[in-house]
Amino acid sequence: MEFLADFGLFFAKAITLVIAVLILVAGVIALSSKQKKGPSGHIDVKNLTDEFKELVKDVKSVILDKEALKKETKAEKQKEKEEKQAKKAQAKSEQQTTGEAERQKRVYVLDFDGDIKASAVDSLREEITAVLSMAEPIDEVVIRLESAGGMVHSYGLAASQLARIKERGIPLTIAVDKVAASGGYMMACIADKIIAAPFAILGSIGVVAQVPNFHRLLKKNDIDVEVLTAGEYKRTLTMFGENTQKGRQKFLEDLEDTHVLFKEFVTEHRSVINMEEIGTGEVWFGRRAKDKQLIDEIKTSDEYILEQVHQSDVFHVSYELKKTLPEKLGLAANVAIDRLLLKWWDQINQTRFFH
Repeated sequence: MEFLADFGLFFAKAITLVIAVLILVAGVIALSSKQKKGPSGHIDVKNLTDEFKELVKDVKSVILDKEALKKETKAEKQKEKEEKQAKKAQAKSEQQTTGEAERQKRVYVLDFDGDIKASAVDSLREEITAVLSMAEPIDEVVIRLESAGGMVHSYGLAASQLARIKERGIPLTIAVDKVAASGGYMMACIADKIIAAPFAILGSIGVVAQVPNFHRLLKKNDIDVEVLTAGEYKRTLTMFGENTQKGRQKFLEDLEDTHVLFKEFVTEHRSVINMEEIGTGEVWFGRRAKDKQLIDEIKTSDEYILEQVHQSDVFHVSYELKKTLPEKLGLAANVAIDRLLLKWWDQINQTRFFH
């Protein structure tokens, strides 16, 4: 009995401690949520040119023997010294001639990994704003783009963000290593130059929409759903009500109009393509896409960036989001699920997708 009494006391203390910790954590989360929101992230810039040079040095330090490495290092330092002197003399000559020295070209590398809602556009807009604060027409922006498309309005906004670069007269290159189809290609066609890996997927200039309908199942179980609208076409197709042929026809008209707008947009920004041939919703691998003039060159993003490293100052720009307190405490999964459930209706009810 004494053992059971001691064990019960220990168990009660343990439960009390756990409850106290949970209350404390909940209080901290509640307090943090009430605090004023500061900046949600920050811009991170990495010098890819310097990183590449360090990579080469690391490889040489392992492969070459001490004597060869010493000679190689000495030769590199001499070469760097001569290049600096040549650049300094050139800058001085240009300044005397034009009154202003021309600096070396800068290449800004950004990444866009698109989901169905083009969620990465939130970071992309910050990155582009940061780049435009420094970039000039002698520079270049390279976007490593990966997306199979998604919501029309979301990818329309993403494409508009890229258009900001073109409007400033700064050369824009899109590099596709895996896929830039549908809404992804809508973004890509903005570029001055599109490069893609040999088996990257491109095209899919089409529109698709699907709406599940449970009306017959509900009717079978004697469940009525009232869909009340003000406006003849406020709801053309619904998930639970009875859909009409008139509603289907209007929905198809809207799809067709969206497809027309999509084709017009691509033609406007990439006039070399034959829209009658490629505006069918089909996709092509990189080599075939080049034949269709959907891209300009077969090349991976790694190849292209490495070329630029040898002749330009190359920087990788990314917008890093700050972790919220729930995320730091490992509660991010629950938050994500809640948000997903709240937006479920918006994603599946009468939403048109590039496809």
